Amino acid sequence: MLQLYMNNEHFLAGITLKNDSMESNNMAFYTSESPLTVLQNRQQLANEIGYLLKDFVCPEQTHSANFQKITKSQKGNGAENQASAIPQTDALYTYEQGIVLAIFTADCVPVIITNATTGLCAVIHSGWQGTVKEITAKLLQKLMEEGNNPTDFHVQIGMALSQQRFEVDADVYKQFQALGYADDFMYFHKPTKKYHIDNQFTVRQQCLLAGVPTENIQLDRTCTYDAAHGFSYRQQKTCGRHMIFVVRK
Repeated sequence: MLQLYMNNEHFLAGITLKNDSMESNNMAFYTSESPLTVLQNRQQLANEIGYLLKDFVCPEQTHSANFQKITKSQKGNGAENQASAIPQTDALYTYEQGIVLAIFTADCVPVIITNATTGLCAVIHSGWQGTVKEITAKLLQKLMEEGNNPTDFHVQIGMALSQQRFEVDADVYKQFQALGYADDFMYFHKPTKKYHIDNQFTVRQQCLLAGVPTENIQLDRTCTYDAAHGFSYRQQKTCGRHMIFVVRK
C-alpha cells in the first residue's frame, strides 16, 4: 500500500502505508520481527515504483541534525540490511538521477524537498528532537550555499503525529519555545497538565523562514496515531515504520 506525494517529469516521491500484509507492511529492519519480511516488503515497493532495491539508500537514524550528500557509489547502502545503512544520519540529498533516497517514520515528521531547476531532491526525518535541532533549516541552508534558490524549492511534509496526540512535558515544551518561532504551534492543556505541539507546523515555519514560498509547501495532515494506515510509536512501541522516499527520474 502506497501513497504518492509526487509523480511528475522530474521526481517520484511517496510514503508506504500500514496494511494487512506481512508485518503490516513494515519497512524498517530495526523494528522487525523478521528482517526477511521487511526485505520482501521493500522489494515489493521497488517493483511497484519501477526501481531496483539496490537503487535505494537508507540511513541509520539517530534523531540527529546530520545530513549527507549521496552519490551513485552509495546506492544500495541500507537497502538490504541495516548494517550497511548510512551511519548517524537523519537526512539525505542528491543531485543524481536514479537514487531512491529513503527515511523511516512512525509519528515523526517526514520532509521531502525537490528543486527541478538544479535536480536536487532530499528526504528528512524530523522527530521532535530533529526539529529542535533544526535539521530541516540546516539542510536548507546547506542547499542554498550549494546554489539552490529557496524560491525554487518544493517541500512536501508528510503524515505525522497530530498536535492533539503529541502531548509533552515542560522539558520538551521549553526546547520548542527556545526556537523563538514555535509559540503559535503550542498550547497547554490544563486537565492533563501537558503541552501539545504541532511538529509539522514548526517544520513548515523553518521552511518559510529559509525563504521557501508558502505556495511551495504542501502538508499531509493525516495523523499517524488516528489513521488506520498509520504506524504510531506513541500508540504501540513495537510498531513498524513507514518508508518515505524520493528519487530524481
